[in-house]
Amino acid sequence: MAKNTVATLLDMKARGEKISQVTCYDYSTAQLVQASGIETILVGDSLGMTMQGYSNTLPVTMDEMIVYGRSVVRGAPDAFVIMDMPFMSYQLSAEQGLMNAGRLIKETNANAVKLEGGAAVTEQIRAIVDAGIPVCAHIGMTPQSVNAFGGFKVQGKGEENARRVLEDALAVQKAGAFMCVLECVPPKLAALITSKVHMITIGIGGGAGCDGQVLVYQDMFGMFGDFVPKFAKRFADIGQAMIDGFKAYDQEVKAGTFPEEKHSFPKSDCSDEFLAKLAEEY
Repeated sequence: MAKNTVATLLDMKARGEKISQVTCYDYSTAQLVQASGIETILVGDSLGMTMQGYSNTLPVTMDEMIVYGRSVVRGAPDAFVIMDMPFMSYQLSAEQGLMNAGRLIKETNANAVKLEGGAAVTEQIRAIVDAGIPVCAHIGMTPQSVNAFGGFKVQGKGEENARRVLEDALAVQKAGAFMCVLECVPPKLAALITSKVHMITIGIGGGAGCDGQVLVYQDMFGMFGDFVPKFAKRFADIGQAMIDGFKAYDQEVKAGTFPEEKHSFPKSDCSDEFLAKLAEEY
C-alpha cells in the first residue's frame, strides 16, 4: 500500500473517487484501519468522549492529543493521518495556532492538522499553511462550539444560515485548507459546497454528495453507548461481540477451565521433589 498524501487525495477528488476517513486513537486499531485500505485517519478530539468519558470534546489537551496521535501514526504509516487541534489551542491568535500545529506535527509525525471554524479562523489557517503544514478545516456543526450552539445541532438550516456555511467554506479554502469536514450540514447544501470548491469535502451528517465521509469508529461498531448520532451507521456489532467475549472469559476463570495446560509453561517448572522441599522450608 502506497503512502496517502495531499496530492493523492486531491487526485482522487479530481477523478471523482470517494475518500474514506475514520477516527482512530491507538496503535492496534490503527493497524486494523491500515489493513482495511481506508485512506485517511482522523485522530479526533472526539477521544474526549469515546476514550475519556467526557460529555463533550472541550477538556482534551494538546499533550493528550500528542500521546494518542503518535500511537496512531506508528500503527498506520501509510494512511494520511490528521490531528485535531483541541479547544483553545488555536483560538487566541495565529501565532498560538501555528505553534501548536507545529507541535502536533513534530511530536506525532502526522500529516496534517484540523481546526474548527470558518471565516473566523482563516488567519490561523493561513499561518499554518504558510509554514508548510496541510490544514483540514471543519465547518457546520463544530463540536468545540457546543455551548454556543446550545447542543449538537444541524447547521445551515434556512437561507441566511446556508449562505453563512457556504461563505465559511469559501473562506477556509481561500486561506489554504486542502480539505474541509462538513458536519451536520443539510445534504443539498453540502453537495452545493462540494461543487463550488476545489478542496476535498468530507461529510459527517452531510449526505452522500461530499467527496468522502468520516465516522467515529466506536459509533460504526456499537462500542459507544452514551448516545448514537443520527448520521452514524453500525457496520458491525463489535461492541456486543466484546461483551460476549468478556463474559465467556469471566465464566471460564470462575469455573477454573481457563487457563488450560496449553496456556501455561509446564516445561519450565521445577521438579515436584524440589517444590515439595521448597514448601517444607517455608
